[in-house]
Amino acid sequence: MTARVALIGANGHGQWHRRAIRESGRARLVGLADVRPVDSPEAPVFTDHRALLAETRPEVVVICTPPHTHLPIALDALSYGCDLLLEKPPVTSLAAHGTLTAALTASGRACQVGFQALGSTAWARFRDALPTLGRLTGIGAVASWRRDDVYYARAPWAGRRSVDGRPVVDGALVNPLAHAVVQALATGTAAGAGRPRQLAVERYRVRDIEVDDTAFARITFDSGLHLLVAVTLAGEDFVAGEIEARGAEGRALLEYPTDRLALAGETTLTEVPGRTDLLTNLLDHRADGTPLLVPLAATADFTTVLEALTVPEVPLPHLLNGDTVTVDGGHRTITGINDVLRRAAATLALPSEMGVAWSVPPYRRRLPVT
Repeated sequence: MTARVALIGANGHGQWHRRAIRESGRARLVGLADVRPVDSPEAPVFTDHRALLAETRPEVVVICTPPHTHLPIALDALSYGCDLLLEKPPVTSLAAHGTLTAALTASGRACQVGFQALGSTAWARFRDALPTLGRLTGIGAVASWRRDDVYYARAPWAGRRSVDGRPVVDGALVNPLAHAVVQALATGTAAGAGRPRQLAVERYRVRDIEVDDTAFARITFDSGLHLLVAVTLAGEDFVAGEIEARGAEGRALLEYPTDRLALAGETTLTEVPGRTDLLTNLLDHRADGTPLLVPLAATADFTTVLEALTVPEVPLPHLLNGDTVTVDGGHRTITGINDVLRRAAATLALPSEMGVAWSVPPYRRRLPVT
């Protein structure tokens, strides 16, 4: 059966969703909505998502708009009886997470969240291999990307903490490299470590922005297990994104964007083909009750961490400059950052604890019990 699908947020990453809808073979695109002009539209275009919902009556809505707009759009779509594919990060606070959860329960509809790496065969094998490592002693995550000045000029909310009084969710940990955080948290959950309870974080920036482009977050679970996420958008050599689980009996390494994997005793990453498209999984769920790969409930721990990183009392990231930062055209690179990222992930230590010259003391926060 072909589902009527609408896309809200048709530009930027929305182009990827347009292609996925077109290629699914089980969906018909009935409308697009965006506040900016849409190139080569394949369906009627609206600037107001409410008009799209009223006129096209979709069964499934894909929401690919700025994170701080997700909740009101999702609630409007649920009021029309739609199932949701909601891009990451799904919501901007635990209160919003609770509001959306309640609306889903009341409507009986489904919400899939766009953390697509959780749908890969490589992730499933990595997760299932965790017991072979013995008791886990630590989880490390590393990613080193480069984003230029154009990236921070892509939208009025880019690099901002708030716009028009509304909190904005941007920054390396909670937006572009949120996959590293969610994958590391899911590893702890799969290992039986419980819920995240403590956060110690150091956040840095190399431009006059209000959010981090480089960050080190140590999260402690109920069991006492630590994970350390070390990421940057001002990197040297490119590191796509790695999750390493270390235990008494060995280690396992997952390069989650590329679905490459090395299990205990293996020294080389090997590609593991197979990734279930999240829209396809949502359509299967609608058709026969197939479990969702990334239901909203599976993102609660991520939202807990996100809120702790974005509440107003969190200080601005420390600005790095001078000899620490190399400027090359529109790119800014932190000298030696890749070595710092890898040492932090390997030792579960923050830069200030390793004596890194440009580091500052961490911000610490107890995470709420939800």
